[in-house]
Amino acid sequence: MIITNELTKRFESTLAVDRLTLEVHDGEIFGFLGPNGAGKTTTLRMLSALIGPTSGKARVAGYELGAQDREIRRHVGILTETPGLYDRLSAERNLAFFAQLYEVEDVAGQVERYLRLLGLWERRGDEAGTFSKGMRQKLAIARAMLHEPQVLFLDEPTSGLDPEAAHLVRDFIADLKQEGRTIFLCTHNLDEADRLCDRIGVFNTRLLALDTPAALRRQLYGRASVFHLRQLLPSHADVVRGLGFVHSVQAVENKLVVTLDDPEAQNPAIVRALVEAGAEIQFVGELRRTLEDVYLRLVGNEGRKPSSS
Repeated sequence: MIITNELTKRFESTLAVDRLTLEVHDGEIFGFLGPNGAGKTTTLRMLSALIGPTSGKARVAGYELGAQDREIRRHVGILTETPGLYDRLSAERNLAFFAQLYEVEDVAGQVERYLRLLGLWERRGDEAGTFSKGMRQKLAIARAMLHEPQVLFLDEPTSGLDPEAAHLVRDFIADLKQEGRTIFLCTHNLDEADRLCDRIGVFNTRLLALDTPAALRRQLYGRASVFHLRQLLPSHADVVRGLGFVHSVQAVENKLVVTLDDPEAQNPAIVRALVEAGAEIQFVGELRRTLEDVYLRLVGNEGRKPSSS
């Protein structure tokens, strides 16, 4: 649905996007993560045909960037970081205006549908300028969906929302995926990306990594089991280190953190070895790295891994 090849954007002497090559699959939620100033919004604006690239190629929704920009804009929806609403128009009139620009057939029906879906129907007659930041964000999401786009670009969609509203928007995004839409999501909310995204790209001017959140955890950290013991003796760690399939062992309080390739298959052998060494095992768990761990390691230039798809 989105394919880029060496896509590059330079502003005078500043390289904002450096040879971005990726493919976003039809119907997936793709998370695009990176620090402020990394070039995420510039990438989003290029892919939605709002600005042109310096070099490279891209296809969005089957249309070629640069040659079919009008068609791209007709088939994508975009939520920018600043909503850009008409403050003196009501919520209903804001959406009706943009629906007409998109040549939506049933303007009134579409406007009502999305105002209701995003919990704004009761405020439809109020000027957008009187809305809170969170309500303006929801109105901008409704605007992006009016023409039922195949591809949706979302730049920080839950920014400024209270927890209840953010939960509503996340559910809304998940529902859009069930409808088969492709969603390109820029966010700083790593927990949100972990829960919503099929794959993520970690980006800082250039692409640092590309895969599922679970696969990136495995690539950077491997898998680790945590053995909770009633009492940890130095000999217990030595016994586990002596097993040929164990990569590393770390003693933390009364726990052994053991790095393995296949915990499900290898944990029983470790349990047997510890019991034979006199250890009392209270329970066994898995050490779960967060997406934040992955992100900070990649962006911090620690152990950068090659991209994969």
